Amino acid sequence: MKVCNLVTVFAGLLIVLFCNNAKGQKTEKKNNKPNVIYILADDMGYFELGCYGGKVIETPNIDRLAKGGIKFSNHYSGSNICAPSRGSLMTGKHTGHAWIRDNKPLPFEGNVPIPTSEVTVAELFKEAGYKTGAFGKWGLGYPGSEGSPNKQGFDQFYGYNCQRHAHDYFTHYMRSNDDSVTIFQNIKTPFSVYSANTIKDEALNFIDKNKNNPFFLYFAPTLPHAPYHQSDDSVLAYYAKKTGIKAGVANAEEFSVPKYAALTSRLDTEVGEIIATLKKLNLLDNTLIIFSSDNGTALNPEEDNYLHTGGQLHGRKSEVYEGGIKTPLIAYWKDKIKPGSTSTHISAFWDFLPTCAEIINVKKPEKIDGISFLPTLLGKPKDQVEHEYLYWERDQSVGIRKGDMKAVIKYESDVQPPSVQIYNLSKDPFEKNDLASTMPQLKDDFIKMAKSAHIESELFPLIKKNKKTKSKG
Repeated sequence: MKVCNLVTVFAGLLIVLFCNNAKGQKTEKKNNKPNVIYILADDMGYFELGCYGGKVIETPNIDRLAKGGIKFSNHYSGSNICAPSRGSLMTGKHTGHAWIRDNKPLPFEGNVPIPTSEVTVAELFKEAGYKTGAFGKWGLGYPGSEGSPNKQGFDQFYGYNCQRHAHDYFTHYMRSNDDSVTIFQNIKTPFSVYSANTIKDEALNFIDKNKNNPFFLYFAPTLPHAPYHQSDDSVLAYYAKKTGIKAGVANAEEFSVPKYAALTSRLDTEVGEIIATLKKLNLLDNTLIIFSSDNGTALNPEEDNYLHTGGQLHGRKSEVYEGGIKTPLIAYWKDKIKPGSTSTHISAFWDFLPTCAEIINVKKPEKIDGISFLPTLLGKPKDQVEHEYLYWERDQSVGIRKGDMKAVIKYESDVQPPSVQIYNLSKDPFEKNDLASTMPQLKDDFIKMAKSAHIESELFPLIKKNKKTKSKG
């Protein structure tokens, strides 16, 4: 009888051990999928970060990501302004094919929505079993529309659905999914709750809530976008002291220098908090972190003569010159990306979706423009497929980069030939020497490329139609 009991107990222990081991194996398999975090700055200049040559604004946390990962020197945003750039990031299409090609605000809250037919990177993550969250500025559809985050693959959204609303750092309400969340503190005591803090806190909560699941976090705060509203605290005081420009000076515009610097440092601090949370939850080693900006700096060269956020790059936000579309790209992935590496691979926002599709092993949508840059991340440049060219269009202007050559094409109307400028970026990275008059064949080639890359859009026509008046005779 005792022998039977011992056998029974022993058999029970084996079952328990087997079950526990099976659970452990299941958990290990479940967590084997890498988490992906995409951090998108708003209007950050190419030379703003310390790791990209910035001398004034301190960004130690982002700089450490670059030191521990890879830094790209030929990466481009999806557009020269907010909404089409973010649309390109989400859908893997450049603005010659994308649904959203310009900022198009509606009379009420929000912008023209991307349709249900568009496949977003968030939907690919959902297909692969990921939890998905977007925090910050959206700008791709009004609340409840087919373009709202919750209908485009995101389980959770918190922030500004509308880009105009995003200009208020001390707003009275925020959007949680499609619902409005009133911030009573800012009604009772104006300027008491700073939206950048609430967005960051919600993102950190999302990480904690999904620590046992693979997740995709799209973190898109409004920092350092104008207006340069600030909490009156040590960060702002530090930059006022560092720059020698103090509150109360006669020139109010001049005081925007420490304010702007403080906005970027706040973003760097938030990046540090995300990293600290990942470390605390033992998630950092299995998380790919990517950092970039939605377009070039909004500071014009005259405003930017102290901070040098755009450096000597030609053009600024809203232009298809390098200063409007060239952006930093940093990627960190422990044991996958070689620390301190750099890449000259020519890439753009529309490459993010196919890169993620390859990482999580799902089929990418058809008819997209992106090419996975995963081989570059993994230090396998020989396996990296290159773009034939990169393309941008907006507001009757087109930018095309093919290898080292770059064209800026401007259309006045449909009855006049476009003007074309050509630059050799390897020899002239600041686009100072227009070569178009000496390269007529290349000029024609670029015009043909522009025509082939453009699909006409009724919502966002590239060329304004010539208005002909009827003769009264």
